[in-house]
Amino acid sequence: MSARPTVILHTDKPAGALAVLAETHPDLPVHPCESYAGLPELIERVAAEVVYSIRFDGTPRYPRQALVESPTVKWVSIGGSGTDHLGRWDPTRVTVTNSAGVAAGMLAEYALGAMLSFSLDLRGFERRQQARQWGGGRVEPIEGKTVLIIGLGKTGEAVAKRAKAMGMHTLGIRARPKPTPCLDEVHGVDALLPLIGHADFVICCVPLLPTTRGLLGKAAFAAMKPSAVLIDISRGGVVEEAALLAALDAKQIKGAALDVFATEPLPAEHPLWGYDNVAITPHCAAVYDGWDIKSVRMFADNLARYRRGEPLENVVSPERGY
Repeated sequence: MSARPTVILHTDKPAGALAVLAETHPDLPVHPCESYAGLPELIERVAAEVVYSIRFDGTPRYPRQALVESPTVKWVSIGGSGTDHLGRWDPTRVTVTNSAGVAAGMLAEYALGAMLSFSLDLRGFERRQQARQWGGGRVEPIEGKTVLIIGLGKTGEAVAKRAKAMGMHTLGIRARPKPTPCLDEVHGVDALLPLIGHADFVICCVPLLPTTRGLLGKAAFAAMKPSAVLIDISRGGVVEEAALLAALDAKQIKGAALDVFATEPLPAEHPLWGYDNVAITPHCAAVYDGWDIKSVRMFADNLARYRRGEPLENVVSPERGY
């Protein structure tokens, strides 16, 4: 840690981030980098100590090695909440923080919107409208329904708050169970299969870890209600897509709203595109006007702590992934 570290802003839209740091840390040397390929050379050339990085061009080409194995980088600040694209790192060499909470409210609204869309059959009404067909519709309230929230970080808690405001019964799963606001019950991961059969909506909010990969697979779908809806705002790989497809074909569940996928972009030939009861969005549930500036301001606040030698907020454990 130094009081005047050299900083890299690794983002495809650096203008706003540069303006925030010019306002909050005007004395620091700050270097923008708008590509994956250019980051390793820039880190070495300027001997960067701190890197703020956004995964703006997918995971496969992300320059993780340059960040977590650099001899000069001491702190990597991730602009989103997920850190699975970094792989594993040595926390004695580099500290990793994330921007957990920067999009919690937006993700929760996405989940609420998905629940309402299915309960109000908005996709069915859209099809009838396109066919100029009157009648045949049916709506249901979500009040009184049960939602199971898997993962109770800031996003999961934001989902619970909105679900409880809508009069829903709220169940939660977290690695370390504890009483949580707006949750009627909180259980450990071992309670997933017993609980999932009670849920009208299953909302997945966990990070992608070795312990969560394939968490929702054949057994989970077999235990769900035929009227249940899956909403996935986690990471591709948490839901086993083959098991999901089989569950949809067997009508084991009512449908799904999916923002994340094992392969992104979702290939045009992927069978998920063909289901009327599946809503697909291109990993954008956390993208809203101003999220990037909010994230950079969180980084700027943490940078002030770093310069004062104070503990950083949102430090991520490489073992837990959060």
